[in-house]
Amino acid sequence: MNRGFYTIMAAQFFSSLADNALLVVAIALLIDLHAPAFLTPLLKFVFVLFYVILAPFVGAFADSMPKGRVMFISNTIKILGCGLLFFAMHQYSALAAYAVVGLGAAAYSPAKYGILTELLPPEKLVIANGWIEGLTVASIVLGTMLGGILITPAVSQALLAFDFPLMNTAVAVSIFIVAAIYLVAAIFNLFIPNTGIDHRIPRKDPVYLVHEFSHCVKLLWTDKLGQISLAVTTLFWGAGATLQFIVIKWAEVALDYPLNKAAQLQGVVALGIAIGAVMAARMVSLKQSLSVIPLGFATGLVVMLMILVHDLWIAVFLLILIGSMAGFFVVPMNALLQHRGYILMGAGHSIAVQNFNENLSILAMLSFYALLIFFEVHIYVVVVLFGLFMSVIMALIRKWHFYNQSKEDSLHLIGTRKIHRH
Repeated sequence: MNRGFYTIMAAQFFSSLADNALLVVAIALLIDLHAPAFLTPLLKFVFVLFYVILAPFVGAFADSMPKGRVMFISNTIKILGCGLLFFAMHQYSALAAYAVVGLGAAAYSPAKYGILTELLPPEKLVIANGWIEGLTVASIVLGTMLGGILITPAVSQALLAFDFPLMNTAVAVSIFIVAAIYLVAAIFNLFIPNTGIDHRIPRKDPVYLVHEFSHCVKLLWTDKLGQISLAVTTLFWGAGATLQFIVIKWAEVALDYPLNKAAQLQGVVALGIAIGAVMAARMVSLKQSLSVIPLGFATGLVVMLMILVHDLWIAVFLLILIGSMAGFFVVPMNALLQHRGYILMGAGHSIAVQNFNENLSILAMLSFYALLIFFEVHIYVVVVLFGLFMSVIMALIRKWHFYNQSKEDSLHLIGTRKIHRH
């Protein structure tokens, strides 16, 4: 791995660290503003909204200039969102401010992943994904823990003792600290190398971009390898986002945990994902990536065991196991999807299509979860429904892959190189 790759990793780590700390802080802000319980999962909903709305445009934006500059602009938007959140006085203005942070994240993502395919050869993509997913997950662990620590009464009292101007609540100090972490990420963005690869599109009018994007969506969904990997990652990210909130609610009921402790259990799942991601990077090559599909089916079954757990250490073990299984099957799928997307349409466009589908899944699953919470469905029923849904969908995806293979073997396409036409 070259030096540019490590700069990308550092930038990604700090940006993701701040993202995850901010979610916990934003939940605490909603509690301070006496918001109803069903609004909590809607935080993530508004965060990913721009991923879906702007999907036709962010790929073109990511490909329009060096990726490091795109990431710098995106982190600046996140800092602006923190500023709006800092001054939010109402639950809906808090949601709107958090949506601005989501706007920055939507612009950031195609550049973050797109630069990997520009910087590295195909055979290093699974290893690179293992590293970047492992590091992202480390930032999720530390970020959720940091968010939980910042809102812990003892820590917040110590921070408030410094008596900074305008910072008269624990949440206000926490938002300021998160904004400072985004600033660190932005500084790293300035040192990301320009790969010199140009995917700029000939026209920039919105109608053309929407048409181009819909063509890219169709390309990836009709590709025999792209459709399977896209289906798996779409399910994974929708399920993962929902599981974040399920764990908070489940910890409250099963373990009698408040938000600051439940947030740290979110980090435990993420730790598991990091373990699984690193194992996949070491054990699974790009050619073998589709062999991990059955693990997705098994993950759904293991999730349902959560309803039997009332002991902290058993809970920690189970959450690490769930995370490890998820990490092990999603990293090879992600690498395969990036590889096929890069071959078919270019890095930025491919990641934008991936984000569109994955975040549409997040919106759908979080909306359904918010509805269940609104109707006060018991969290144990929610956990069982969630696990069953995951297993059934993964079984159907596996069947779909076997059907594709019975018609025509497409596995020989894995690892082919993109032909650059001049």
